[in-house]
Amino acid sequence: MSKNKGRFITVEGGEGAGKSTNLELIKELLEAAGHPVLFTREPGGTPLGEEIRTLLLGHRDDGMAAETELLLMFGARAEHLNRKIIPALNAGTWVLCDRFTDATYAYQGGGRGIAPERIQILEQWVQHDLRPDLTLLLDLPVEVGLERAGRRSAPDRFESEASQFFQNVRARYLDIAKKESTRVKVVDASMPLPQVQSQIKTVVGAFLSSCR
Repeated sequence: MSKNKGRFITVEGGEGAGKSTNLELIKELLEAAGHPVLFTREPGGTPLGEEIRTLLLGHRDDGMAAETELLLMFGARAEHLNRKIIPALNAGTWVLCDRFTDATYAYQGGGRGIAPERIQILEQWVQHDLRPDLTLLLDLPVEVGLERAGRRSAPDRFESEASQFFQNVRARYLDIAKKESTRVKVVDASMPLPQVQSQIKTVVGAFLSSCR
């Protein structure tokens, strides 16, 4: 991405990883460095995307086919990219997104068992060459994350899955991080919040320095 354009930063992680708290910190760090920031989320980010999010997370359609789930994810993403993310980046705004296509590889790929090659076809079709410039993966043991998430609210359709589903999600996330270590930076989210945020400040600080 050219230097006169915005940067695209995503935050990934399983259930209970603390994304909400740490996304606010990242936004503050970017704004403190003088960058305008658009914060958004997936699935969602647009009126249509938020309606699709309701379908995906709600329990009305428990038993939804994995292929349906995947296509809905990319339908919401296409709308999100064209109406919000790409215009912001072209205007020089930095985009901070709560989950993106790595989550699709992790949840629909690792969790649901859809072949990554199928996901890759949709990724290229919908995104063309657009990929995040930086991804922070908030990683922690599945049992710890589910226990934290259970204290937060009633489980949504994904959070109601069995532990093995989330073990597979985590494994796929870590595999992505290993293969794309330049882009994806792993943060140990099992540590106390001050230590987690110290790691995040280091990662974001290094990225900001590389953009000067």
